[in-house]
Amino acid sequence: MNKNNYAIIMAGGLGSRFWPLSKEEKPKQFLDILGVGETLIQQTFRRLSLICPKENIFIVTNRNYFSLCKNQIAEINENQILCEPVMRNTAPCIAYAAFKIHALNNQANLIVAPSDHLITDDAEYVRTVNDIFETTKDNNYLVTLGIKATRPDTGYGYIQYDDINSLENNINIKKVKTFTEKPNRDLALQFLDSGDFLWNAGIFAFSSKSIIEAFKKHLRDIYDIFSTGDGIYNTNKEQEFVDRVFPTCKNISIDYGIFEKSDMVYVYPSSFGWSDLGTWVSTDNHLKKDDDNNAVRGSQINLYESKENIIILDNIKECVVSGLNGYIVVQSDESLLICRKSDEQEIKKFVNDLKKI
Repeated sequence: MNKNNYAIIMAGGLGSRFWPLSKEEKPKQFLDILGVGETLIQQTFRRLSLICPKENIFIVTNRNYFSLCKNQIAEINENQILCEPVMRNTAPCIAYAAFKIHALNNQANLIVAPSDHLITDDAEYVRTVNDIFETTKDNNYLVTLGIKATRPDTGYGYIQYDDINSLENNINIKKVKTFTEKPNRDLALQFLDSGDFLWNAGIFAFSSKSIIEAFKKHLRDIYDIFSTGDGIYNTNKEQEFVDRVFPTCKNISIDYGIFEKSDMVYVYPSSFGWSDLGTWVSTDNHLKKDDDNNAVRGSQINLYESKENIIILDNIKECVVSGLNGYIVVQSDESLLICRKSDEQEIKKFVNDLKKI
């Protein structure tokens, strides 16, 4: 395994659309949403350990989740958990990790991945990332992984690529033409029909040198903030420095701040069973279903004349559901959600309303 391969796991999100199982004190990346025996962050760490030495995998998370990371991933050293004092989106998150890793190894190749996505074909994922690393290790390319679209999904961002203009040393890596955030259905149908649009998975690969140079060119203010930490990273003064400077960073995504501006951006069309698991309905295809298309998890749940439901009641011994169609029913220790599938985008609002009571 190449000692220059490093991974950055982004694990600071709140996952409020998976309420009531996902809550601020324990968001979805620390949960076994699908009931497979591993939490999402454990799956992500295990998968990346097939690409990088375990000591080269760093997690960037909210300081409140330090203990969760340490408890769920026993193999990780405390120095590999990077604590953000405040939430500032993906650009400051990646900048911090890139500067820290570059101080350890200026030949580092980086894969950046969310902690809460589902990937079902680990072997193809590993092959894809290793193929990209063969290109990024010696070049200044910024590569994003695009997922081959299978439906006109309006919940994803899209990447249009130039099928003719590929890299000479890797024909699998295509030049990016445009980025589009969450189109309406008509536009998504056009994207699907065109054949040159991919879903934006939010997974990136580049060398530490290349991404730091990109920050210097496109997000100079963030570059200036973290470059003042030279000589501090990987010392006992690092956390104090981060606590002081991180809140001064603007809230901006790496997509908007760099990838939509740089002329060095490429995409690798990929297919490894990816889902961002952004909502309860997105789990539908990954949960076992009965003959009436109900996805049910719980000890003894009897359904009568009920179809197309997602029902997760792990803490109830007995339950009867009759005449319910197209609903999400999920219970945690203290909370219960009963919501139409068609209204699932309102769950975040529901949670915010509860906070006002």
